[in-house]
Amino acid sequence: MATPRRVVPIAVEPPPATARVEAFFVRHRERFVWLQLAMCLVFVAFVFVPAWLPEPTLDDDATTHLALAANYAMWGLWFPLVLLSVVLTGRSWCGLFCPMGAASEWASRVGLQRPVPRWLRWSGVPVVSFVVVTILGQTLGVREHPEAVALVFGGTMALAVLFGAIWARAKRPWCRHACPIGLLLGVFSRLGAVQFEPKRPVPGGERYAEVGLCPTMIDIARKQASRHCIECFRCVHPQSQGGERLRLRRPGREVERIREHAPDATEVWFFFIATGTALGGFLWLMLPSYQTLRADVGVALLGLGWHWIGEAAPAWIASSHPQRGEVFSWLDVGMIAGYMLFWAAATAAALALATVASAWLAGQAGGDGTLRQRFVELGYLTMPVALVSLVIGLGSRLFEPLAALGDDAPAQAKQALFVIAVAWSLHLGNRILALQGVPARSRWRPLLPSMAGIGAVGLSWWAAIFGL
Repeated sequence: MATPRRVVPIAVEPPPATARVEAFFVRHRERFVWLQLAMCLVFVAFVFVPAWLPEPTLDDDATTHLALAANYAMWGLWFPLVLLSVVLTGRSWCGLFCPMGAASEWASRVGLQRPVPRWLRWSGVPVVSFVVVTILGQTLGVREHPEAVALVFGGTMALAVLFGAIWARAKRPWCRHACPIGLLLGVFSRLGAVQFEPKRPVPGGERYAEVGLCPTMIDIARKQASRHCIECFRCVHPQSQGGERLRLRRPGREVERIREHAPDATEVWFFFIATGTALGGFLWLMLPSYQTLRADVGVALLGLGWHWIGEAAPAWIASSHPQRGEVFSWLDVGMIAGYMLFWAAATAAALALATVASAWLAGQAGGDGTLRQRFVELGYLTMPVALVSLVIGLGSRLFEPLAALGDDAPAQAKQALFVIAVAWSLHLGNRILALQGVPARSRWRPLLPSMAGIGAVGLSWWAAIFGL
């Protein structure tokens, strides 16, 4: 009796427009290095040069002083727009432009080329990196002081080069395992309209591969998720039956069918934690209750004889600019970090409890899988709200020019963006429940707890950002 032959899926020809886009990037992929070199020059000009310039005067603005122009370019354009760009173009910033990733890969070609250690491969490393960098940015005043920008981004560049110089060969261990921006763009690229999929997929789930074409160490034949793909096009060969192919899809499609795309509990916890971290980063600046709490804690600690809390903290962890009237003490550093960690933990706990309730109700309504599987899948419905929270919280300067349309225009734009995110989250939740097998008439029950958790986050943002 003849042994049945395994059928290997063969790619269907992409639509003509997609094929032209794919062919263009494949044809020019060797020239990406020039974009990256150009971005290195921009990086130096906008990150390091402003710290050495004279102080801007009250008459200066972004059109007359490089420091002010660089600040707005960084926090009013680059960060929020790159973050939002994942919805349309995925993680294209990382593969086409990012100077840190490129520098890390260049260093890995001549470095020690050691295997990536197990501790670095832990999925929680980039989450810790994000929280640490975000809190450090607040204590240093990274959105106000050019010296802080040089320290945070210069230090990040140095770490990227160091990681490349030590681990892997011609790869990007920094981008895969530790970059806080890469984590943001990678996770939210699951919402994106761009997908690279294997022409001949191999079953069995995603695998890690330090040997191969992919600079972020994806086993391209087993690729299921978009998170680690930086869209470098090295694995795309239109005339070959192997490798990857470019596909355009409806934004959110991967999340709607998340069970087919390597769902990861760490990503879900990151959505929860990142939302709370960004929220805490604004609440300490805006709520009078923070100043009251700071004063009460300070009095209590001084009463214990901890007089050192009033001393200025080192300039590498705290804002130290007496000429601008801002010097943070150890008390300030501890309070800011503690306040942000509290909100990160509280928000994560609230969203996690809401998601557990939704997962349990989904099971009661006929949803398949275990409670944990349903929890992870339903956790992804918070992605749009997490994305918008980060844009509003860490890139709010994007909305400042709208003030020309009226004093309330920036707040109204943020409100509209948040409402769109909530509606998208509701849609994603409905589609995820459908794939779990929950009947349409019963889906509203599992959705209620998750939407209540999102509503609580929205109320917090309303108080912190919108002043309502």
